[in-house]
Amino acid sequence: MLKGQRILVTGGTGQVARPVAEALAEHNDVWCLGRFGTPGVERELSEKSITTWHWDMDDPSPDTLKGLPEDFTHVIHSAVRRGDDGDFNATAEVNAVATGRLMAHCRTAEAFLYVSTGALYARQTLDHAYTEDDPVDGVADWLPAYPVGKIATEGAVRAFSQVLGLPTTIARLNIAYGPGGYGGVPMLYFKRMLAGEAIPVPVTGQNWCSLLHTDDLVAQVPHLWRAAATPATLVNWGGDEPVGITECVEYMSELTGVEARLTPSEVTRETYRFDPTRRRSLTGPCTVSWRDGIRRTLEAHFPQHVRRPAHH
Repeated sequence: MLKGQRILVTGGTGQVARPVAEALAEHNDVWCLGRFGTPGVERELSEKSITTWHWDMDDPSPDTLKGLPEDFTHVIHSAVRRGDDGDFNATAEVNAVATGRLMAHCRTAEAFLYVSTGALYARQTLDHAYTEDDPVDGVADWLPAYPVGKIATEGAVRAFSQVLGLPTTIARLNIAYGPGGYGGVPMLYFKRMLAGEAIPVPVTGQNWCSLLHTDDLVAQVPHLWRAAATPATLVNWGGDEPVGITECVEYMSELTGVEARLTPSEVTRETYRFDPTRRRSLTGPCTVSWRDGIRRTLEAHFPQHVRRPAHH
């Protein structure tokens, strides 16, 4: 782990960056940038010795970062305008411009880590193991503007990394999950199970993904900073094991006794399985197996539903 560094985290109230900020704050000077819309979240962060600083990516004025220190040694940028409103141009512009300004402000950093997404890959077979060199198309029926904004921002990140000489890693994240935040996508599925809602699954086969537990995510961040270079290092950021979503949902049903109503459907929330070779070469292997991780996450969020294992 890093010690004695000054670290900047954006999206620090989210599923990905918050556990990173809290873990690093024990031995470093950590600043979180964000809007802090959730009541009490700023106080919770400051109780962990994290400095909060208000920043709205949507603010078009060029001096939104005025007054923020410039001597950060490491940056992880995971804040995003997701594009829930379906405005493609605004999603591309806001994300790319805000990221460019952030990189220019932190141009003296040792390493800049941009959190991108696996959702930008051109869809192949359900069980295809995507590598960093696979083609992208930015098509995601479940949130159309989101991957387009990520592709636009990756372009800005590549440009600023080279123009500023700022060592950078672009990490295309798979599904992060764990006891913090809302638990990640698997817990969204479990909430649907509790509500008795149908869960759409492919008509044949199942969606595959590479779940990444937050323990592994947090441990891998310093390695991804170490891998930063110019031109930017590109890496798929997911777990080591391929996980079928149907299998994951059925496992949660097994752990809790809550029925999963799986409904074959033409449109599902697409997920992507990663080939972990490049990431493993940079970070080493993951430590949390997906079944253990899912159990621990359910125990954190829905303890009353988890069956205790029978002792023989």
